Amino acid sequence: MKNKLRIPGVLVALALALAACGGGTAATTATTAATVTTMTETTMTETTMAMSDDLMAENVGPGCTAVPADGEGSFDGMADDPAATAASNNPVLSTLVEAVVEAELVDTLNSEGPFTIFAPYNDAFAAIPADQMSEIMADKEQLTSILTYHVVAGERLDLAALAEDMEITTVQGGTVTVEPAGDLVTVNGANVLCGNVQTANAVVHIIDTVLTPA
Repeated sequence: MKNKLRIPGVLVALALALAACGGGTAATTATTAATVTTMTETTMTETTMAMSDDLMAENVGPGCTAVPADGEGSFDGMADDPAATAASNNPVLSTLVEAVVEAELVDTLNSEGPFTIFAPYNDAFAAIPADQMSEIMADKEQLTSILTYHVVAGERLDLAALAEDMEITTVQGGTVTVEPAGDLVTVNGANVLCGNVQTANAVVHIIDTVLTPA
């Protein structure tokens, strides 16, 4: 029998924040990083930026070698910034960040958290047919539903915490099924390519597939 993790109070608060968002705007990769970085100081506090040693789990997975070895997009660089800003500095996640900006979720993902984020890498989005991807990006409601389906609020769940079969309620309201797969896990069948990527307010697991809510 699978464990179930539910955090309704935090989800309600995030739902209210999402409801307050206005219409989306087009964004290029060049402007995305600048947009995200500008919002960092207003959405994070010094307390949130501090990380305890017990959260610094080892990065695991075959895709970890694709993460830059140094600079703001490296593991150490991402650990200093909240989730949306950290992702904007990592070239592996550039398409995801464009979608986050389009859905106006930067403030939400840069807020205090904590979060667990299953982050599709660029090739996961590239696997979606171009015409379908264009429709998703143009439909803010659908885009927001898909993106928030990749986010768990209220917990920083590293791979050790996800080692048992469990169903986790996402910010979108649906559940994802996490199952062990060797030293890693799968999420609704998607493989974790690089787990335990730390940011100031979240733990990020880079996955190979865009998850679709039922």
